[in-house]
Amino acid sequence: MKEPIWLEPVFKQMVWGGDRMRGYLGYEIPWEDTGEAWVASAHPQGDCTIAKGQFAGRKLSWLWDSHRELFGGLEGDEFPLLVKFIDARDDLSIQVHPDDRYAKVHENGARGKTECWYILDCEEGADIIVGHRAQDRDEMERLIDEGRWEDFLNVYPIHPGDFFQIPPGTVHAIRKGTLLIEVQQNSDITYRLYDYGRQPGGKPRELHIKQGKDVVRCPYTEEAAEKKVFHEEGYDRTFFVSCRFYTVEKYDIRGTLLLKQDHPFLIVSVTGGEGSMDGLPVKKGDCLILPWGYGAAKLEGDLSLVTAHV
Repeated sequence: MKEPIWLEPVFKQMVWGGDRMRGYLGYEIPWEDTGEAWVASAHPQGDCTIAKGQFAGRKLSWLWDSHRELFGGLEGDEFPLLVKFIDARDDLSIQVHPDDRYAKVHENGARGKTECWYILDCEEGADIIVGHRAQDRDEMERLIDEGRWEDFLNVYPIHPGDFFQIPPGTVHAIRKGTLLIEVQQNSDITYRLYDYGRQPGGKPRELHIKQGKDVVRCPYTEEAAEKKVFHEEGYDRTFFVSCRFYTVEKYDIRGTLLLKQDHPFLIVSVTGGEGSMDGLPVKKGDCLILPWGYGAAKLEGDLSLVTAHV
């Protein structure tokens, strides 16, 4: 099909959310504490509506179920990926995600969650949490039980353009002042270890200490960075990561790019600038899927794209 699948975002109100997606991405956000925009999702908790074209008004999950040929005939009950923008005005909880094996047993057959982050913008001095310093499980459990988070957690300064791969079992937290795009497995399972004593609505959010301890990788080993930049005529291509669940790349276009689509599907998120794709206008904040058989898309303008495929 030579027609992009244009998607409308699903917004999420979060206790830690902000309003930067309005100015940075041009979104008409519904709340001043909008924390997430799910821009490519068929998850039951946020199923994107197709914005235009022959399937306008349908949900992405319906398209996956009804027209699997548009996704290269991939097998599976669920669309495999979820892409979202995250705006953290305040710190997210200290959390960890299970892998597929643990989630299947303990979360009614659900998927685990491998994810990655590309930092779009952040305040000066911003940082994030990725991993921990405990040497064994006894020390890990003791530090969590005693709330010694400064002794337990790895804190890294961040800058726009940084990239992080977050495998299951990695203790992590996005911190205040950060705007990023996340590519992940199609899962919404999060185990909170600590939430700073916040009480939205007068009561604290649920913690998941036992499950979190079960899945934390110990000792923590940092994922080797794969980031590579290739300079081509008219654009730069940055390869971020390829794992069993997804491959993520970025394109910075300064003229023309023929974007080859030879995957079961290709998610394209516009993270900067504006221009055109096969003669149609595209701008920052747009997200679309190029289906199986689309061929090469001609992109022109001053644009930055983050792409993801299985």
